Amino acid sequence: MLANHLPSALDLARSQFAFTVVWHFLFPAFTIGLASYLAVLEAFWLATDKPVYLDTYRYWLKVFAVAFAMGVVSGLVMSYQFGTNWSVFSDKTAPVLGPLLGYEVLTAFFLEAGFLGVMLFGMERVGPRLHFLATCLVAGGTLLSAFWILSANSWMQTPAGYSLDADGRFVPESWTAVIFNPSFPYRFAHTVTAAYLTTAMIVGAVGAWHLLRDRTNPRARLMFSMAMWMAAIVAPVQLVLGDLHGGNSYHHQPAKVAAMEGHFDSVTRAPSILFGWPDAQAAETKYEIGIPGLASLYLAHDLNAKVTGLKDLPRDTWPTNLPLVFWAFRVMVGLGMLMIGLGLWSLFLRYKGRLFETPWLHRFAVAMGPSGLIAVTAGWVVTETGRQPFTVYGLLRTADSVSPIAAPAVAASLAAFALVYFAVFGAGIWYLFHLFNQTPRPHESGPPVGQPVRTAGITPAPALAGDAHLQPAE
Repeated sequence: MLANHLPSALDLARSQFAFTVVWHFLFPAFTIGLASYLAVLEAFWLATDKPVYLDTYRYWLKVFAVAFAMGVVSGLVMSYQFGTNWSVFSDKTAPVLGPLLGYEVLTAFFLEAGFLGVMLFGMERVGPRLHFLATCLVAGGTLLSAFWILSANSWMQTPAGYSLDADGRFVPESWTAVIFNPSFPYRFAHTVTAAYLTTAMIVGAVGAWHLLRDRTNPRARLMFSMAMWMAAIVAPVQLVLGDLHGGNSYHHQPAKVAAMEGHFDSVTRAPSILFGWPDAQAAETKYEIGIPGLASLYLAHDLNAKVTGLKDLPRDTWPTNLPLVFWAFRVMVGLGMLMIGLGLWSLFLRYKGRLFETPWLHRFAVAMGPSGLIAVTAGWVVTETGRQPFTVYGLLRTADSVSPIAAPAVAASLAAFALVYFAVFGAGIWYLFHLFNQTPRPHESGPPVGQPVRTAGITPAPALAGDAHLQPAE
């Protein structure tokens, strides 16, 4: 019957959460780095008093406002799904995850919301130093938000500091162990660095786009130069952080790493499989092309080490979509290597004094603009699909976490989300591209001197008395 081939409520609920979280993650992955970039620009402006830093700050401040707003709106929807689609999961994990998500709201979100208005509209109202403090607090708020969210996600990957009560609910025993669970330091460092690289790729692409139009534009040169410094320095660091994170995952989530590598058999001198197609039914990776011994070297740091394959792990713990985990990992790593290549090429041309004189570098940077967003999305896919079939790894299965809700209801809401998201956020992304296309120019001056500034209402009458042309006719 046709009904037997339709997606289940579980599959639809997973698809809905994946759809909304991918849309949401695009914006924080950009704004976390952009907020810090704005703080650095304003610090340089205060230290040097060079207008080029302030001009560039104001250019990206408009972009930040739009991206931040879309990130907030897209994130609100996700929280409701815990109640509508994942009520069993929410009930069992609420004593642990509820406070973590609450701390994110009470600390990070309130910090961002409290100083965002000052950051966006307050430069001529509060003075440059207080405005710089507001920018730093917003940037700190984005990092604090990432801290709590990644702590919660990492606990689902490597649960620690808990006990189970009589009803099977997770109860915290040590908040230190819960927050700083085994995978959290590695995941936090890897994700935040990825956000900085995402911002660097976008800023570098915009700067390169305008350099292709006018290589003498000082604001475009500043954007491109700073972005290439980030790529040259941070991209290789990210490779090291990724290796450390992979080693941690290999220890705590061997099935995920085996799926990432495409290893079914446990072997010494395990190859790093570059290309292939993992077939769970046949329990083999077909058409594989690999480098012998390399996986043993970077997973165990021993060329002759034995690496655990999926066949030595219970089959009901294997990730449910092996090809997706395998290929998403290769997309992430491949784009990371291209970022390293871009950074090293820019470093060489900077040394030669041709950083702003090489159109092919600028074209490559423009093409790499979305690479950070694609890489962080692929990384999220590896993390989340590699954790399946569990929501809390090894303890709570995804099939046991879903709400008792009918498939047609989830399908209808998923269709509604798709229509609204593509319309609303599609328009927002189009507007971001409109802002990117605007040539960075010297910013206009602030409000007229000598008139009181009002954030609402009408301008007080005494303020108009000094302007003869505004006096009522006699």
